[in-house]
Amino acid sequence: MPIKREYLLVAVSVLLLIISYRLALKKTIDAWQEHSRLKKELSQSAGIDVQPAYLDRKNHNIDQIINVYKTDTIAFRNSTISAIASIAEKENVKLSEVPTQDPIYHTDKFIIQKLAFEGDYFALTRTLNQLQATKGIGMCRSATFKVIITRTSIEAIKKLVLEVYLETVK
Repeated sequence: MPIKREYLLVAVSVLLLIISYRLALKKTIDAWQEHSRLKKELSQSAGIDVQPAYLDRKNHNIDQIINVYKTDTIAFRNSTISAIASIAEKENVKLSEVPTQDPIYHTDKFIIQKLAFEGDYFALTRTLNQLQATKGIGMCRSATFKVIITRTSIEAIKKLVLEVYLETVK
């Protein structure tokens, strides 16, 4: 008994509909439902900034960042300069310029200290890395390598100088 073409067409159409639903439409519908669920959760958690635990974690993280910058400005001339000088001495670098109390570099919240080191490039780079890794002396705001040529009657002397600006919180 032969199958009628109309029934075969309906059966093939239903089979194609099931296959297309399985391969494409189901994933799209699932993704749309997931999107709606996440959007609803996001709207419910819009007031997360008033939760005390979240604020405590946020304040703790900000305090850690500020502690990297913070130093005792009264003891800066003593303990911090000696720590910086010992780092320079370990790397065979000369601390050639110690910061002065220049009001240009002072703001209401920060103090910027200018330091100058003399030595070879690799030793100066290691010194800069040590300064950035050392806590309690401030944060390196900028660093500049300069070649300074001093002319004498006999010859020209070249020195490589690293100028570092350390920023500290008052």
